[in-house]
Amino acid sequence: MNSPTSLSIKFWGTRGSIPCPGPDTIKYGGNTTCFEIFCGDKRVIIDAGTGIRLLGKKIMIEEKNLLDADLFFTHTHMDHIQGLPFFAPLYNPNSNVRLHAGHLAGDKYDLHGIIGTMLMKDPVFPVPSALIEKACSFNDYDCGHEFSLEGGITIKTGQLNHPNGACGYRIEFADKVIAICTDTEHFEDRIDENVVTLAKNADIMVYDSAYTNEEYQNFKGWGHSTWQEALKVAEAANVKQTLLFHHDPSHNDEKMDQIAKEVSSLRDGVRPAIEGEVITI
Repeated sequence: MNSPTSLSIKFWGTRGSIPCPGPDTIKYGGNTTCFEIFCGDKRVIIDAGTGIRLLGKKIMIEEKNLLDADLFFTHTHMDHIQGLPFFAPLYNPNSNVRLHAGHLAGDKYDLHGIIGTMLMKDPVFPVPSALIEKACSFNDYDCGHEFSLEGGITIKTGQLNHPNGACGYRIEFADKVIAICTDTEHFEDRIDENVVTLAKNADIMVYDSAYTNEEYQNFKGWGHSTWQEALKVAEAANVKQTLLFHHDPSHNDEKMDQIAKEVSSLRDGVRPAIEGEVITI
């Protein structure tokens, strides 16, 4: 039972780009992006990578597969939507799941079109999107929009630096803040003020840390950042706790342990996110 004023986040998927399950990724996780956030008893979901399948299984077993929630996408690259067709509550017509995306302004596709004509359509996928549409609504917004949800929840959005666009989220509830800043690439000549604004004085910031500084030299323009940049943002934004996120598929548990040890020696409250963990404020 959640406290009426608690704000919590659960990581159902921490990996970037592609799932990488196996004995070398057991500790930090192999599923792609999915967050479950509770503001009191109100649930907000962000992204639908492969981690959302396990969330759906939990809802199916413990909540009779009935869901009333808002699901926000940072963007619609495959690792952030590939779990959606396997999210069980969407096949219950009595569910009410409001899907939101803010990165598609001016694009030839809207969110409904991407899911219905690209993700869940033959010959790519055998189950048509019509089977989830009774449970879903599809909502496109302009990044920068501010949402006021029931229960005193405010969600602010901001543009991230990522190919094809992406939106970051700032969830405010009961004087507590969680900032989600993935997928984003830093600027080499300045700090990203959009990210700083999203994360200002946050209790928790989740930041894209796919690479080390050394690795980043080979991946400029791919839309991802480094744990070293996470430290800079955490300092500039006065973040209390920083969770490194979007773990690169090549980073096994041993590599992630090395990163965890190094960042902890440089700033308190910074560490890699772990699949399955819950953090409550």
